Amino acid sequence: MRTLYTWLLYAALPWILLRLWWRGRREPGYRDAIAERFGYAILDPKSRLLWLHAVSVGEVRACAPLVRGLQREYPDHDVLVTCLTAAGRDTVKQVFGESVLQAYLPYDYPGAVRRFLEHYRPKFGVLVETEIWPNLMRACAAHGVPVMLANARMSRKSVQAYQRLSWLSRPAFAGLAAVCAQGASDARRLSRLGAPNVAVTGNLKFDIEPDAAKAEEGKAFRAALRHRKVLLLASTREGEEERLLGELGAQDDGALIVLVPRHPRRFEEVAALAARMGFTLARRSLGEAPHQGRRLYLGDTMGEMAFYYAMCDVAVIGGSFEPLGGQNLIEACAAGIPVVTGPHMFNFADVTRLAVEAGAALQSSDTKAAVRAARELLEDPGRCAHMGIAGKRLCAQHRGAAERHLAVCRSLLPN
Repeated sequence: MRTLYTWLLYAALPWILLRLWWRGRREPGYRDAIAERFGYAILDPKSRLLWLHAVSVGEVRACAPLVRGLQREYPDHDVLVTCLTAAGRDTVKQVFGESVLQAYLPYDYPGAVRRFLEHYRPKFGVLVETEIWPNLMRACAAHGVPVMLANARMSRKSVQAYQRLSWLSRPAFAGLAAVCAQGASDARRLSRLGAPNVAVTGNLKFDIEPDAAKAEEGKAFRAALRHRKVLLLASTREGEEERLLGELGAQDDGALIVLVPRHPRRFEEVAALAARMGFTLARRSLGEAPHQGRRLYLGDTMGEMAFYYAMCDVAVIGGSFEPLGGQNLIEACAAGIPVVTGPHMFNFADVTRLAVEAGAALQSSDTKAAVRAARELLEDPGRCAHMGIAGKRLCAQHRGAAERHLAVCRSLLPN
């Protein structure tokens, strides 16, 4: 049946190439290094190599503590970080600079993944969160490359999707050498899908160190606003901005609204939307300041969430008001910022539950309820402070996932 999957993938090749070209209109990085996507390597490693795959921005940032741990543990090895998106590739540069090699992971064609593995010859592979590709897993087994699934999460919805394709997914999961699951529920679901050697190691995102320079810049920016309250709409997705701004636009309470869309390709679209809705805005990318009278500050930059969390009083987490699974709320908690989410946080279910139980977050039923909760928090500094302390305490209690991941790595790749 894997042969059928491969033939379908070959049949889809024209549409895959067309999609690269189409996305390249807004994100030129999609038109770069296309040869890498078919296993034709450009880089030439100088030493033994460890390979880690992080599909996009969130996974790249999540894996940072593990990458740095591997660099300390195996200083005589290079680390190659692969991704699939142009934004992910840019984030690799922002987070790691020149300390790692980087490339696009080839599409899951047998020849492409074989060329990739034969060129780089990794001693070990790490897939971050949920990136399981059947031909890649088969090729790794054939080349003797043990593969670990790191920071793994598995929602009920994803389990159902994988089970419908069990003829394809089960052998791929069974080919893993080990799995480091974020929580007990993730571990149970992954075991049900056929993954072996599943351990609960916690969430790597609790170990992420915020960018101190960006955080200080955000605090200075916040101080310049004096007594003006700041509400952050973080990592919003299509359809959410209009609803959230619609709720906020009905009442001007003097607060500054900071809006940070999840995907950079939507920055212009969201700016136009806000203008049509009657908001006067300033844009971070243009160096504009949100002077009095400007209600909206558009965070149209990448890699600056530490800045945005440091400058706000309350954060509303996007991706959670449509059935998209939500976005990571750990960074906000670590910054001591009260969090409000929507109902759809299934990709971060365990973390959301922990944050709500700890008193660090509120989960709302819809955008109207979320805006109401956020406004109530803005008017209650004492409660904000209490929630912020609870968030920092929660993050401190759950650190240590990187070391637990490294212990599993040592068992698969002894010195």
